[in-house]
Amino acid sequence: MGRVVINGLGKAYRQYPNRWAKLAEWILPGKRPRHHLKWILQDINIEIAPGESVGIVGNNGAGKSTLLKLITGTTQPSTGSVTMQGRVAALLELGMGFHPDFSGRQNAIMAAQLLGLQAAEIVALLPEIEAFAEIGDYMEQPVRLYSSGMQVRLAFAVATAVRPDILIVDEALSVGDAYFQHKSFERIRQFRKQGTTLLLVSHDRAAVQSVCDRAVLLDDGRVASEGKPEEVMDFYNALIAKRENSNVTLIPGGDGRVQTTSGTGEATVQQIELLNDQGEPVQMIGVGDTITLHVSVKIHRPIPRLIFGYLFKDRLGQTIYGSNTYHMNLPLEDLQAGEVIDYRFTFSANFGPGSYSVVTALTSSETHLADNYEWRDLALLFNVSNIRHQVFVGCNWLCPSVEINR
Repeated sequence: MGRVVINGLGKAYRQYPNRWAKLAEWILPGKRPRHHLKWILQDINIEIAPGESVGIVGNNGAGKSTLLKLITGTTQPSTGSVTMQGRVAALLELGMGFHPDFSGRQNAIMAAQLLGLQAAEIVALLPEIEAFAEIGDYMEQPVRLYSSGMQVRLAFAVATAVRPDILIVDEALSVGDAYFQHKSFERIRQFRKQGTTLLLVSHDRAAVQSVCDRAVLLDDGRVASEGKPEEVMDFYNALIAKRENSNVTLIPGGDGRVQTTSGTGEATVQQIELLNDQGEPVQMIGVGDTITLHVSVKIHRPIPRLIFGYLFKDRLGQTIYGSNTYHMNLPLEDLQAGEVIDYRFTFSANFGPGSYSVVTALTSSETHLADNYEWRDLALLFNVSNIRHQVFVGCNWLCPSVEINR
């Protein structure tokens, strides 16, 4: 249970040059078509195994919401098919299915009935739904008086009152407050442990990488990339930069990971290494060691301004720390072709034990979305081990002082 198979899925809408063309097509059957097809999705093939968690990402207009509507059956496909096994719960557009003049309680009852729950089950679940939504007396008020966040709270509480075999969540959760987002994702994680299949649409890189086993990138209605969340999100990041005339390169690594590089090429990183306190290159460091990130940058064409940025990521692709020379007030001006810039950043590596990577960025400002000379994911890989400190968990060594009084 919980399997989803999408085969050759496509969705197109008819577009007419004017309203008279549509009328003519109706009145004059057998004549030439007076419309053209606007394809929103084309040739989508995705198979999701029971218990798997898949993230759908892409720019606005890429077809993400349309895909979810096709999967849930609220929109019919033009081509292809969707096959699902198991009970489905979906949280799509904000307030979808709620009647604005009915109270929250009445809407909750109707929504639960649409999920296939019996009257006795609904009565038993209402206290839990009300407790999870935490909207208080508004349960008895018309939904038209609700804020967007309150609508999300109620919709999510109803959709997840009983663990579904397949849970589909659109970007509606993004309008909720931080507390409810945390609460919602904790419930999603619990469902995942119990075997629920998850399909999540989100622009939140951290959410996709922490919750999903796999990610699918949609671009212009087609699947542009599919694979590990970190790699797909890196490619998505590069695809955004590509729209500013950058080139995108994918380089498979020996460990099976894929390095994504994008940029216009005015400046590139020609050497990157971690140095210990003796100045020796290292790939394994200890928690709290003093290390130096050494990066050599080659200027290929004259540029008026250069900002260098770097990120440290853990093995899941979550950002641990990042900064750049813009925020350090250290930009370089008027660089000429042939120059080589040597950057050295020295710090205590207060990372938790594990595997980490370095991302580098060469731009003209604080973001790579303008003048992206080079953005390189997985520019350097290194490992951290704990050989000198007490045992701890997490991604950061805080070195606490302790005082206990009795």
